[in-house]
Amino acid sequence: MRRAAALLALLAPASAAPVAADEARATAAERRILVMLDLPPEHYRAGGDYGGGGYGDAAAARARHRLAARLARGQGLRLLDTWPMPLLGVDCVIMAVPGSEPLDRVAARLARRSGVAWSQPMNEFTAQAAAPGQPNDRLFAAQPAARAWQLAALHRLATGAGVDVAVIDSLVDARHPDLIGRVALVRDFVGAPAAGAESHGTGVAGIIAAQANNGLGIAGVAPEARLLGLRACRQRSPSVTVCDSISLARALLFATERRAGVINMSLTGPSDPLIAKLVALAQRRGAAVVASVDPRTGAGFPASLPGVVRVAEDGVASQRAGVYNAPGRDVPTTEPGGRWDLVSGNSFAAAHVSGLLALTRQLRHGDDDLVAARADGGAIDACATVRHAARTAAPSC
Repeated sequence: MRRAAALLALLAPASAAPVAADEARATAAERRILVMLDLPPEHYRAGGDYGGGGYGDAAAARARHRLAARLARGQGLRLLDTWPMPLLGVDCVIMAVPGSEPLDRVAARLARRSGVAWSQPMNEFTAQAAAPGQPNDRLFAAQPAARAWQLAALHRLATGAGVDVAVIDSLVDARHPDLIGRVALVRDFVGAPAAGAESHGTGVAGIIAAQANNGLGIAGVAPEARLLGLRACRQRSPSVTVCDSISLARALLFATERRAGVINMSLTGPSDPLIAKLVALAQRRGAAVVASVDPRTGAGFPASLPGVVRVAEDGVASQRAGVYNAPGRDVPTTEPGGRWDLVSGNSFAAAHVSGLLALTRQLRHGDDDLVAARADGGAIDACATVRHAARTAAPSC
């Protein structure tokens, strides 16, 4: 409970820190040197008026520019800019150096010219901030998958880019700051319109594909996957979300027609012939279908259908054949209204696995093999699963 309370203190709405302008653009585009012209006393007048970034009158400024231009032209260089530095008694001239001759050699040659105090390459300096070892999302360290699944290391291998994940659930908040740009479309297959975005679908969507490295909230398991927010369920109360056969059928058919690579169904209910036929159709069309199991029975529908990846949170139905375990307890995720909250349950464990399959499908289309504690299920080894899809033995996570 203390851990949950501490995490909740971090879950208030947050705004992104201002992003600096692109300062580095084109700084390394040209090879450059600095040439310091040591000008005669009549040019450098100690105590003179050097306001406005220069010194001397306009005629003197033109003379200095002609001198710099002649020097550049004589050496096959290109004059870029001049910068008067009266306190040092020199004009700093910036020149571009074509070709591949070492800059030290060019600078040394120019330093021997009459009127040149010294010359040097344009050097580059590097700020000494440590490279981030993990995404900068504020709640990343609190995500169970950050540690258990070594999420930062997984993202060095894959991010889910190019994979469509259909979230068949309640209404996803596509305007949430952690989901902006991740929700490719939203469709509503429920007869009654929603009063606003709904919690269950928004939470599932965030676990799968919340933006990474945006300085906010969390990082999704597949932060570059494209989400299809398919509303087939309605929020009856903050803790109760319900769906019916026809809304689920419409959403499943839409996801299949759109060739979604992964279909997440964080729900369970009675056996349904129409849903069974549509799940089989989606699988034949190449989709991986992920469903949560009923925590009371360790089974449930559609999780019990052949080929469906059935998922429970760690510690639930962990010995049941065919059930895979993933993080699902005290998971921070997106909440409607630009907020974050802690969630628990098999629904959110299934969302982790849908994100994981988006990673494997990015690396190898149709690869849905999960490496787990047992051949028929148990705790998933996410790192081994992604390395298997990447066909690499490198111990990168």
